[in-house]
Formats: sequence, structure tokens, C-alpha cells
Amino acid sequence: MIRPASADDASVLTGIAHDAKRHWGYPEHWIKHWESDLTISPDFIRDNHVYVAEEDGEIQGFYALSVAGSKAELEHMWVTPDRIGTGLGKDLFLDAMERAAALNVGAVEIVADPNAAGFYQHMGATQIGETDASLDGQSRTLPRLKIEPK
Repeated sequence: MIRPASADDASVLTGIAHDAKRHWGYPEHWIKHWESDLTISPDFIRDNHVYVAEEDGEIQGFYALSVAGSKAELEHMWVTPDRIGTGLGKDLFLDAMERAAALNVGAVEIVADPNAAGFYQHMGATQIGETDASLDGQSRTLPRLKIEPK
């Protein structure tokens, strides 16, 4: 079941984002560096379109769309590590695209973790650029993708 997130879900969503990021084997000090980006506050939930996938009363994943006019950014899309590769991400992504279309969004942009870029491209997103995300003196770029919801 996919439902709107409530402010009370903020700490659970933050935990999922951190756990999912850790799944890719990043050093813990990188996770700490990204802490503010991975933290979902009650205010963020109130101000954006945040939806959770819930199964047996437990949140298994979520996404957040930030909408401005006819454009949106998929700011977050995370699933618990044990649900990666099970189709839950696809369900969440399709739900996000349906909601974006219902909001008359013409394009959704995504700055993707390199580990997730293939998933988004498989779902129909195309790369439109890159964002510099160098860290610890290591050159690192994040693909910037775009998809038109249908």
C-alpha cells in the first residue's frame, strides 16, 4: 500500500534513507557528510509530496517529489535494503510518475546516486547532465536525469 507520509513518519524515513545509502558500501564518514541530505524532517513532509510504501504496518520505502510549477524534482526515493531488487522501487517510481502527471508536471528531474542511475534509466529517464559531488579529494559526479511523466 502506498499512502501519504505523515510528520510522525519522519524518523523512520530518515532511517531508511541512511540504511539504503549504507547498502552501497560508502564509508561511514561519507554517510555522516550526507546526513542533512538524508534527513527527512516533519517540515519537509509537510511542504512536499512524500509517499510511503507500507506492508504489514511497516514502512518499506518512500519517495518525495518537490513540485514547482510544471517541473518537479524526485528528491528522495529509498527502499529498505532487504527490499532492493524486489520491485518495490519500481512500484514507488510508477506511483511518483502518476502523481506528477496528475499535478500537470511536464518533467521530473533526478540527481541520482551512481548505483541507482541504471534503475532510473531502465524506467525511462535520460541523462541530461552531471552534478559534481567530489568528496575526500575524489572526483565524483552524480548523473542528472529527466523523465516526462505519462
